[in-house]
Amino acid sequence: MTIDGFAAPPALVEHARRFQAEGAVPAVPRVAATVLLLRPAGDGFEVYMIRRVAAMTFGGMYAFPGGGVDRSDSEAHLGWAGPDPAAWGERLGLDPAAAQAVVCAAAREVFEEAGVLLAGPDPDTVVGDVSGDDWEEARQDLVGRRAGFADLLAGKGLTLRSDLLLPWSRWITPEFEPRRFDTYFFVALLPEGQRTRDVSGEADHTLWLRPADALAGELTMLPPTMVTLAEVAAAGDLAGVARDAAERDPGTPILPYIEGLDGAEPRFLLR
Repeated sequence: MTIDGFAAPPALVEHARRFQAEGAVPAVPRVAATVLLLRPAGDGFEVYMIRRVAAMTFGGMYAFPGGGVDRSDSEAHLGWAGPDPAAWGERLGLDPAAAQAVVCAAAREVFEEAGVLLAGPDPDTVVGDVSGDDWEEARQDLVGRRAGFADLLAGKGLTLRSDLLLPWSRWITPEFEPRRFDTYFFVALLPEGQRTRDVSGEADHTLWLRPADALAGELTMLPPTMVTLAEVAAAGDLAGVARDAAERDPGTPILPYIEGLDGAEPRFLLR
């Protein structure tokens, strides 16, 4: 990653060249949400990352817990704490219903994929350990779509703590990809008393590490992940992340594209 962009993986270059040669029409992006879970570590902090299984879209890549918005997210009638959907809509550049769906999806996905629940019995508290068998059964019902997120929270007497999610950015998958996502990125502090668990069937490896170490290591990542890690690393500490989040524009999309497809070294750039 340099000021000149990112080296483009050969497989993605091939996709882009085929797309260009065929004059294909870009797929419509699916709205999605992803969450950078952060926790204190010495004088800094760590971020939770997962590696997608090879059979999935973007398989083999390290990313953050997240996924597409479901119909149940937009239809959910659930206890809600923090900014109301209208305020979220102003922040994300969405109408209130769509903003509620994105925030609900972020909280649901981080519970499904990391076993972390951003909810509490009232607007000022967060539930503690959610790793017991009863919670796991509820999580499995959610993953299997046998129950909705609102049903899970209502059954446990909990309220969604939307204020624990800080909006960060919005990325849209390049036009040449056959499956595209319009993804809203959030950051959230791991609630006290909770712990991440390797429970997602969509990941084959999970780890906590400092953002700078993730960038300096040999993890395979796509541009949105690398850029976001660099941005939170630059914040310095968790207080800095919160300050930066308040000043960011999470509604204007960033769209990576590949320049130089006809040359020997195509590179990802951002617009």
